[in-house]
Amino acid sequence: MKTDWLIIGAGYSACVLAERIATQLAQRVLIVEQRDHIGGNAYDYYNEHGILVHKYGPHIFHTKSKKVWDYLSQFTEWRNYYHHVLGVVEGKKVPIPFNLNSLYALFPPKYAEKLENLLLEHFGFGVKIPILKLRESASGDLSFLADYIYQNIFLHYTMKQWGVKPEELDRGVTGRVPVYISRDNRYFQDPYQAMPKLGYTEMFRKILAHPNIKVLLNTDYREIINDVKFNRILCTGPIDTFFDYMYGELPYRSLRFQFETLDQEWYQEVGTVNYPNDYDITRITEQKYLSGQTSPKTTLVREYPQAYVPGKNDPYYPILNEENRDRLNLYLKEVEKLNGTVIFAGRLGDYKYYDMDQAVVRALGLFEKEIANSI
Repeated sequence: MKTDWLIIGAGYSACVLAERIATQLAQRVLIVEQRDHIGGNAYDYYNEHGILVHKYGPHIFHTKSKKVWDYLSQFTEWRNYYHHVLGVVEGKKVPIPFNLNSLYALFPPKYAEKLENLLLEHFGFGVKIPILKLRESASGDLSFLADYIYQNIFLHYTMKQWGVKPEELDRGVTGRVPVYISRDNRYFQDPYQAMPKLGYTEMFRKILAHPNIKVLLNTDYREIINDVKFNRILCTGPIDTFFDYMYGELPYRSLRFQFETLDQEWYQEVGTVNYPNDYDITRITEQKYLSGQTSPKTTLVREYPQAYVPGKNDPYYPILNEENRDRLNLYLKEVEKLNGTVIFAGRLGDYKYYDMDQAVVRALGLFEKEIANSI
């Protein structure tokens, strides 16, 4: 078989780049995917009860980028959706990220008002403050509040999710769930928030619906690489795997998902409820909130974080810290030696913690700046 590009993986980055290469450059693309489906971790499907399920945990689309929104809107209609998350703290369900409404849910009204005034005085309204920054800068009652949030919402959830203390993670990771000085209970505040009307998988099918794009599922690219003639490789799989772990493994966290369908219309008040301190799970998501479906039954997914073991489970989250970044840089030097014949992208290829829209931004930018200009 002959093709212009061999693309490893079929997630966001791979699909977007395949579409750009096929439509804008009129070049042929072969996508090779180990799994039995396209869409990467955003893959969804209808279960036996007709409920649209996210196989690899909840994927809530949100972006500040009109460019990303306009690009994906070519391939899907949208259903407006604002995600809400509650966290169980001392037996009470409070808004997450922690905000002014959370204050009043947990503390006596007069003390909550005092804390609110202190937050407004020191930081202003509508500001998002990473909890570690709040702990470093706070004093007096705000110091108490920072420690309370750290202990009851942040510390144990982070240790379950990542297997390390928050201080051992990159600040870009720990800053993702800040203290929000607002009464806006939405989990995201981006101007574009919605779910693909017919699901992510259908959106990916449309992205890949071009005669220049071929997809091969259930296949490790190493099984066929000697049987395919190609000019360049785009790898969205793990960069350390591509180089046969020559500098050692880059660590990830993995997840285990437990699905349950109940014979009742609803189970919880919002799309996701976090359990920062109780149980082994980190959160429960109710799928119908995401799909907007009507059904007398409801499907839940419980998430259990776990260590990543190559060959036994899937890598989800790169563990970003100084040691792992140094190891990544060794692999990046190997990439330079390939002189552009192999390009890496995506969460696994770049070893970066991308949201979905960030993966699209990266893919579009990579196409415009490096691929299209190199032809």
